[in-house]
Amino acid sequence: MTGMPRRHLLAALPAALAAPGVLKAQPAWPQRTVRLIVPYAAGGGTDIFARSLTDGLSQVLGQTVLVENRPGANGSIGSEVAARAEADGYLFLVDTGSHIMNSYVMPNLPYQPLRDFAPVSLLSRYPLLLTASNAVPFRDVRGLIAAAKAAPRTIGFGTSDAAISYAGNLFTRLAGIEMVEIPYRGAAPILNDLVAGHLPTGWNSTVAATQHLSAGRIRALGVTTTARTPLLPEVPTLAEAGVPGYEFAGWYAMVGPAALPAPIAARMHDALARTMGMPRVRERLAGIGADLGILGPAELAAFLREDDARWAKAARDGLITRAL
Repeated sequence: MTGMPRRHLLAALPAALAAPGVLKAQPAWPQRTVRLIVPYAAGGGTDIFARSLTDGLSQVLGQTVLVENRPGANGSIGSEVAARAEADGYLFLVDTGSHIMNSYVMPNLPYQPLRDFAPVSLLSRYPLLLTASNAVPFRDVRGLIAAAKAAPRTIGFGTSDAAISYAGNLFTRLAGIEMVEIPYRGAAPILNDLVAGHLPTGWNSTVAATQHLSAGRIRALGVTTTARTPLLPEVPTLAEAGVPGYEFAGWYAMVGPAALPAPIAARMHDALARTMGMPRVRERLAGIGADLGILGPAELAAFLREDDARWAKAARDGLITRAL
């Protein structure tokens, strides 16, 4: 058997030890505060969901985890911050389905959702809600449709991101009505205007709307999924309520900058799974209507590619249009 002479092997060893990534121990992660960028206003569904995780996640990771809100431009401002951040595992993005959809509705997006981010975890799927102010005269979906047909483009609906905008516009198309979309910077301002009677209807996640619904400050007219949500079993699906064929669901996911090391992504996913397994966290998330079906980096990557294909087809078919 032949090989490198012993003296040559010993001579080569110092250079090998100095080579990047060879026999060098990687520093433990995390060693300082971890930031979660939420690209929407405080008080919205994404913000509430992310903040529900921070205490447990801090406990699992052994470091403080903070939520940082960077709202604006349909979530793209905060997303760009995350895309451009150093890929050292100290800044992640928690976003909705708009993360993928934005490339089909926003011209000149300064990043590419699949290329410029590293998948970490799909955190939750959830139904959206068509909600209404207590000040409006209609009490159900059929009443809303009748009012909209009687007076086209006089009833507004609030939206806060591309996915929720799609949900609202899909409703008007399938119902055969004309309403006026009113974009907001987050779910919280929509809910505030619904409560105050300044906005007739709005589209919200169950996560954002639950507190106001429980207090009777607004009403839910229908859920977007094909089955009713256990959180609001008395609220019909939109298909049941008079819009056959309606189906849509939202999701929350965590991603990092594209160059995020795979071991850190795996460690964060594991920490999230452990956090969401804590009884107090599971109870809190279930109480706001969050589905706890978590997926890891590889599964999330496949999920995002499928979502991208869905929106590409929707754009080709004219079901979504680019923002001006």
